[in-house]
Amino acid sequence: MGHRLRALLRRTPAPGPVRRLLAPGPLPTLALLLASFALTGYAGVRLFGKDPLGVALWLAGAAVLHDLALLPLYSLADRGAQRVLGPRLVNYVRFPAAVSGLLLLVYFPLITRQVGRYETVTALPADAFLHRWLLITAALFAASALVLAARRTVARPRSSGPPPASGPPPRT
Repeated sequence: MGHRLRALLRRTPAPGPVRRLLAPGPLPTLALLLASFALTGYAGVRLFGKDPLGVALWLAGAAVLHDLALLPLYSLADRGAQRVLGPRLVNYVRFPAAVSGLLLLVYFPLITRQVGRYETVTALPADAFLHRWLLITAALFAASALVLAARRTVARPRSSGPPPASGPPPRT
């Protein structure tokens, strides 16, 4: 298995730290895998310790909701964006939309003003979260537009002087 990974890393360009972490052999990969299992186990014990049936139902419901409702919706939205923008520009919309959607998913109760017990913990009014999420979303799309503009500016060929004349060079 280690020789396959090393051969794959030789063929694909990877950043230096990733190559150094994975190329020496399977030991660092195994250590990272075990650390992720330990972290997942710790989170599972903490989650399932209080209300195991409720957590299991919530996880199953989240999986069903994602697979039956959310996946088709964002797949259709992505197809539409690809059709309208084309494959070269779609990532400049895809990334900020995905981050904004993830923030909406994580902070949904706070954004929709269902703060309840969180208002005392955060010491923020209930209407602060919607405005902040909208500002973060606008900043993400603005940053993506700036990156697109910068890349297009750099990629544009620069001309130094007048364009070359068409036809044979003048005789002297």
